[in-house]
Amino acid sequence: MSPAGERPSRESVLDAFAVESEAGRPTLERYLRLYPEYAGELIDLSRELSRQSYEDDAPLSAADQALVDAAWSQHAKAVPAATVDPFAALTVDDWRTIAQVLDVPRQVVTALRERRVSLVSIPRRFLAMLAEAMRSSIAQLESSWEPAPRVVARSYKADNKPTVSEQVTFEQVLIEAGVPAEKRASLLAEAD
Repeated sequence: MSPAGERPSRESVLDAFAVESEAGRPTLERYLRLYPEYAGELIDLSRELSRQSYEDDAPLSAADQALVDAAWSQHAKAVPAATVDPFAALTVDDWRTIAQVLDVPRQVVTALRERRVSLVSIPRRFLAMLAEAMRSSIAQLESSWEPAPRVVARSYKADNKPTVSEQVTFEQVLIEAGVPAEKRASLLAEAD
């Protein structure tokens, strides 16, 4: 197992015990006398090796199958459903269409797509129109409204590490996009 005078490692002792032709009580006692420091592991391994495997090839009874099915359905209910990101499936042409449908500059739609706009600052009426234009629901939009991951597509040196910008209000995005005051008031209104 090991060079003369050196104590064998735990793995070496357990490996040697596992390949013994007679792994009964006398062999276990001999190993326990020789390697008392590994007593717990040797006893556990002895129990594991002496355990009989049980294989039943018979099919489950209807009652057993019903129990398995019931347990599986309980488990399936507990697992949260995968949320679909409504932003991920849209193409550039889709976003152009959405900008036309909402009658806002593409800059506003880009800010929405990148989730740079604070969700709480978007009026529910506008959010409903956005969801409809995206062929989605308000609930799906709300559940996926965290800042979009930045895709690194450019390669250039910068003095500072890139950071995720903070979200701004919907009104701020409209102002920066040059939306006239009357149109802004209409888009920010909660009711028609």
